[in-house]
Amino acid sequence: MSLLHLEGISKRFGATMALNNVRFDLNAGEVHALMGENGAGKSTLMKILAGNIERDAGSIRIDGAEADIRSPRDAARHGIAIIHQELNTVPDMTVAENLSLGREPTTRFGTLDRAMMDTLAREKLGRIHSTIDPRRKLGSLSVGMQQMVEIARAVSENARVLVLDEPTAALSRAEALELYKVIAQMRAAGVGMIYISHRMEEVWQLADRVTVFRDGTYVGTGRLSEIGPADVVRMMVGRTVADLYHHEPRQAGRPLLTVRGLAGPLVGPVDLDVRAGEVVCMAGLIGSGRTEVARLIFGADDRTQGHVNIDGRPSMPSDPAGAIADGVGLVPENRKEQGLFLDHSVEDNVAISSLDRFVSRGVIRRKERRAAVLAEMGRLRLRLNAVDLPVKALSGGNQQKAALARWLLRDCGVLILDEPTRGVDIGAKREIYEQIDNLARAGKAILVISSDLPEAIGISDRLLVMREGRIVAELKSSQTSEEEVMLYATGTMATAANTGAPA
Repeated sequence: MSLLHLEGISKRFGATMALNNVRFDLNAGEVHALMGENGAGKSTLMKILAGNIERDAGSIRIDGAEADIRSPRDAARHGIAIIHQELNTVPDMTVAENLSLGREPTTRFGTLDRAMMDTLAREKLGRIHSTIDPRRKLGSLSVGMQQMVEIARAVSENARVLVLDEPTAALSRAEALELYKVIAQMRAAGVGMIYISHRMEEVWQLADRVTVFRDGTYVGTGRLSEIGPADVVRMMVGRTVADLYHHEPRQAGRPLLTVRGLAGPLVGPVDLDVRAGEVVCMAGLIGSGRTEVARLIFGADDRTQGHVNIDGRPSMPSDPAGAIADGVGLVPENRKEQGLFLDHSVEDNVAISSLDRFVSRGVIRRKERRAAVLAEMGRLRLRLNAVDLPVKALSGGNQQKAALARWLLRDCGVLILDEPTRGVDIGAKREIYEQIDNLARAGKAILVISSDLPEAIGISDRLLVMREGRIVAELKSSQTSEEEVMLYATGTMATAANTGAPA
């Protein structure tokens, strides 16, 4: 008998059939991967399981008995916990407060027992081998560390069914390895885990079975010992994806972005160049300073020294508006909080940085603006009928496309992309890679930040490896490997050189 069995689940939102008679089952002590392109229905099914939305039809059975799940409280009562792709935490509260939220310990006088709260937080973090300080404000941590806090909270609830939605998307390799250990422990304890990820190598390393959805329908289920990644990709997208990272050689032109001695409170000094027609990727572990360098160039943080030239002209913006005026665009790491206006329409989000193009005497030329926005949406294969939807209604991959479309419309000469495919399905990844290549061939200078080493190597011409706030190596992408990049990123290469040991 299966631990969890979902049968005939359907859900409609207006005219959109998000789920159409899908099924899914999970055994105790099993990792069952759920895969599909963004918009395939994975998140909708998990929201139904979590009690965040109600199904229109179908049944949910736990241990063979019908489960009536209409709220998150119902889900928790049935032993279901979810680690969300988008952080579900309170950044203005401490780590300990987040871990005890809703279950705060009190003293005999009825006041908060903060000492006990800290002790409990350390115990919860210890279960996933994390040394994060419970007294720190959550918002002061990196995205990866915040994700680890959410994982610690879910693990501490002793769930029988645990949903992990892109749990390693924001984690460093070391953090991901620690999570894998936790997953092994939970599997041994009989916990059933639904694993949602777009990373094929991760799924094959962790999962026992995989189920694929496409366009809100059930496609099939198979044991990973019997099928291969190519089979799953074909099930996901209805076509064969050959070489995800393939691109013809590019010819670099003049330097469009020149950085010399750039430093801020946490990074530097940094020197780098990105030429017209070139894709340069900054690689390194989380916390190495890659995002901080991007923010300094974009004027989002204050520089303490150094200078930046854009196409030979000094760029000294005091804020992002100045950088945009100089021809620089940035798709930030955290699109939800920094890159999009979630309650505004797709059209508003795409056009926001280019409004000066569509204004005459203080009046917006709305037809012209919409035509321009629709053209960029078409380039990125965003559904044109989504133009009036609030951008928060889009899937994660389509939100990322909307963030990119904003800068395509602005036609920036220098484009910085921080984790451009995080949480994006394999089909959308390929489309984003194509756009990066097209932009480079159109003479743009593209600076990419990526924690996905195959991606970083595969889409770029050069790699800049960062460690402890500085660039420690510059490598030709066609002549390097993941192993070499990691040696520099971890400092092992330098240590080997100093000790005479082979690198």
